Order: sequence, then structure tokens, then C-alpha cells
Amino acid sequence: MDYLVSEGYPSAAQNFAVEANIQPRADVESIQERVEIRSLIYAGDIQTAIEKINELNSQILDQDPSLHFALLRLQLVELIRVSTATPDGDVTPALNFATTHLAPRAPTNPEFLEDLERTMAILIFSPENLSPPLAAILDMKLRKDVAKRVNEALLLSSGERTRSKLLELVRTRAWAEQKARDAKKDIPERIDLGLDPDNDRHDMEGDSLMQGNGEAESTAA
Repeated sequence: MDYLVSEGYPSAAQNFAVEANIQPRADVESIQERVEIRSLIYAGDIQTAIEKINELNSQILDQDPSLHFALLRLQLVELIRVSTATPDGDVTPALNFATTHLAPRAPTNPEFLEDLERTMAILIFSPENLSPPLAAILDMKLRKDVAKRVNEALLLSSGERTRSKLLELVRTRAWAEQKARDAKKDIPERIDLGLDPDNDRHDMEGDSLMQGNGEAESTAA
């Protein structure tokens, strides 16, 4: 249940609660609001996403300058993406936005200043000549990374877990397996989580086949 709530699956969480006959930990509306904000960020509509965040809790961005800067920087990236989409694109909106919203914040944190400088450097080079670090700024993964941070902040503000127990269990298991491999322990090359029904079915079919062979051999003997 906590995985469905934290990752933003309102319908699945509601259905699970009904089937399991348990009380949902969070109302469907609050989950849907987080999903809407995540969708806005995925779509590059950062301004609307910021407005929605402030409507839910105006203190979130005020109390987390790093997250606020990350959102504003992403908004700048989206403006640059639009302005560089065509050879004669107008970069003025991006420059004005950076001057008004990011430049005053940059001196307060060395990481802010570095991120701003790297982002503005995109305007100097043509898209096909960007170095890998600069090209990564325009990658859609940046939207996902910021959306994840926003989701965790919204969960934290509402008293919910920022990570599901299931996800923590999987990560702990992966960490333990890597530690064992680093220590040269004798463990199988691949260890299934036991969550793949196809693998389970193949294992059952294999067991049945082995049992069948054994019975045939016994009968033949």
C-alpha cells in the first residue's frame, strides 16, 4: 500500500485497500494532486507546477531553497529548449528569466551558481556541439529527477513516507548482494527477487518435469 501511495497510483491504492479490507493511509485526492504536479513537470510546464505546489502548501518551497532553485532552473531549461529549437529562436525570455529569478539566488549557494553557469552555457553552443555534461541538462531525465524531489517534499509535508517499504527492501537487498560480491562470497551469478510470476511458473514446470522423470525412471526400474 505505501508503495502505491508514495509513487502516486491513486486508483491502484484505492482498489488495493478495498480488496485487502484496510483503511487507506492517504486520501485519493491528495495522491491525485501529486500525480497532477508530477505530470506537469514531466510535460515541462514548470510554472503551473510551482503554482500547484504553492496552492497545496505555500511553505514547501520557502523552506527548501534547493528544491525551489531546482524548479526555477528547470523552468529556465525549458525556456532555453524552446528558444534553441529553431535557428532564429529568441533567447530573450530565457535571459530575462535567469536575470530575474535565478541570478539573485545563485550567490547564496556555490552549487546554485555552478548550476546556473552550466545552464547558461547551453546558449553559447549549438545543440549538436554540446559536451555530454551540458547535453545532460537538456535530457528529459532532469524533469524526472526534479519531479521525484517534488514528490518526496509533498509526501514529507503531509506526514507520509517519502519512500515505500518495498522499495527500501529491494535497495537493501541489492546493497547486501553487492557487498557479498565485493567480499568474493560464493553466491549465484543471478539471484531472483521472487517477484516474477513467469520465473515462478518456469520453476514449477521444471520441478514437475524433474518429478515426472524421476517417476518414469522408478517405473522403468
